[in-house]
Amino acid sequence: MNETLHLCQEWDKVFQLSEEVRHHKTTFTNRYGITLAADVYEPKKASGKLPGIAISGPFGAVKEQASGLYAHQLAKRGFFAIAFDPSYTGESGGFPRNVTSPDINTEDFMAAVDFLSVQENVDPDKIGILGICGFGGMALNAATLDTRIKATVTSTMYDMTRVNANGYFDEEDSEKIRFQKKEALSKQRTIDFKNGNYASAGALPDEIPDGAPQYLVDYILYYRRKRGYHPRSQGEGKGWNVTGCQSFLNMPILQYSNEIRSAVLMIHGEKAHSCYFSKDAYQKMMDGNPVPDNKELLIIPGAVHTDLYDQMDIIPFDKITDFYQTYLK
Repeated sequence: MNETLHLCQEWDKVFQLSEEVRHHKTTFTNRYGITLAADVYEPKKASGKLPGIAISGPFGAVKEQASGLYAHQLAKRGFFAIAFDPSYTGESGGFPRNVTSPDINTEDFMAAVDFLSVQENVDPDKIGILGICGFGGMALNAATLDTRIKATVTSTMYDMTRVNANGYFDEEDSEKIRFQKKEALSKQRTIDFKNGNYASAGALPDEIPDGAPQYLVDYILYYRRKRGYHPRSQGEGKGWNVTGCQSFLNMPILQYSNEIRSAVLMIHGEKAHSCYFSKDAYQKMMDGNPVPDNKELLIIPGAVHTDLYDQMDIIPFDKITDFYQTYLK
């Protein structure tokens, strides 16, 4: 039995709707029975069967933010695009809230492909996906599994399994530190079970702490300011559960990424703290890949991580459009 979702019917995005684009909300269910909420963006003047694109991310964001912006822009360029909230977040279903899973969130992308594949005005042989930040890694993982996906774009990608297991810049890559993390999370599970609820790790602060690293400054300036603020993002202001990312500690998502035969475009900012994720993931993907000629890494000079969330003069939409048009033809 599908979960009943209560979807906001008012326009509540952090960007304006173009007169060239038609929008409506929809739902679909993934293989685990979780009902996902999505925004559909279609070009008003297009006819016939269109290429379809499914978009999600950043990690902790909702579809009213960056993923919706990307979907909206791609619709203006002739694509049938959806932006969806992953399981357990935003307007999508799943309980408890504010948890994540490398398996279920990869499945979310494949469920979006299920949805696109049966739309009357979508060509099921011309389907692509786009993942932003942490959902860039999920998108690559989905492309490894699902041969219906013909073209994948990642933007400002995070490898969530790597950063949880090893910390930023792999500074916590040791058995001792991983054991300490596992021990703390294991103890937290007992506390949560006793209390009958899941402790929250807390969302980003409203103000920038003294001495904050640049990436934290960038996140606060996006998520906690008018530029990107949305009340449903960052776990409705509560952040992830303390144990919400536990499964990332020992489940690497990109194990077989070098077997992706479909086209991949990876985009990252030169100055992004996270740029090493894309550079390393690209090299891993290319190592012995049977179809290397349709893979590309594009580094945007001077851009930081969050620039690729919403900065229209920095996000290479023309390049993304050309990529999809080339490989979804």
